[in-house]
Amino acid sequence: MDYLPKDPAILVSSINMLLRDEEFDSLESLCYNFNREPAEIKDYLQVHGFVFSEHQLQFRPIGYDE
Repeated sequence: MDYLPKDPAILVSSINMLLRDEEFDSLESLCYNFNREPAEIKDYLQVHGFVFSEHQLQFRPIGYDE
């Protein structure tokens, strides 16, 4: 993957896949690889109904983040 997608659903799916498949060990390392700031990604996805779970190392729909 050369870049992170802009569509929120595809972005969540891509990030979760890269973290699940252990391509990256943290959201921070993934973001820095794609020249993006973790806070920027978290803020963008929160507006679209997703929150990052540090415990599960994935984005989840708001309300299912525990």
